[in-house]
Amino acid sequence: MGFTREELLSFENRTVPDLIGSDCRLLISGINPGLWTAATGAHFARPGNRFYPALYAAGIVDHVIDASEGIGDDDARALTDAGIGITNVVGRATAKASSLTREELEEGGRALIATVERVRPRVLAVLGITAYRTAFGDRRASAGEQQRTIAGARVWVLPNPSGLNAHETVDSLARAYREAAVAAGVVGRTGIAAVGSAEPVRITPGG
Repeated sequence: MGFTREELLSFENRTVPDLIGSDCRLLISGINPGLWTAATGAHFARPGNRFYPALYAAGIVDHVIDASEGIGDDDARALTDAGIGITNVVGRATAKASSLTREELEEGGRALIATVERVRPRVLAVLGITAYRTAFGDRRASAGEQQRTIAGARVWVLPNPSGLNAHETVDSLARAYREAAVAAGVVGRTGIAAVGSAEPVRITPGG
């Protein structure tokens, strides 16, 4: 599947439904849908996005999901069965997240709090430090676990997997995502983890 620039631009301002199952323990929030995501209806769908390879390398899912042409029922179930939910701070699709206004992000932060209060995950992970700071009014927030909780959920700020975030790799993303997944009880502290390649490997305590 491919799209022309004009076709993609026609999906600007569209929304994409959340992917949240009945046992959501780790709720992952992107900033807002990209145009490819809006066109396919699948989160993190743009070819080259490292989200799904990072989930696999972290041992969170057992295969690399290809969402570039949409996400099938089996792959959606693989995520929800693993306890993973996906949402966004802001619902409307844009070509660039930088197109969002401060007011949109602040409103999105309030909406995300409401989603956490309804879903009750163990961990909320927001992918993008700048968006988090604006949405939650915390200019001093740094990457990793935050001091605050929301409706009992621990809050983490993790790197955005977009290819525009060039200094991150699949492996560095996997390490960050795995920390939040362990905190959420999605994966154990031992077992599959990424330690230097996109292939998951086994580790033991202290290894």
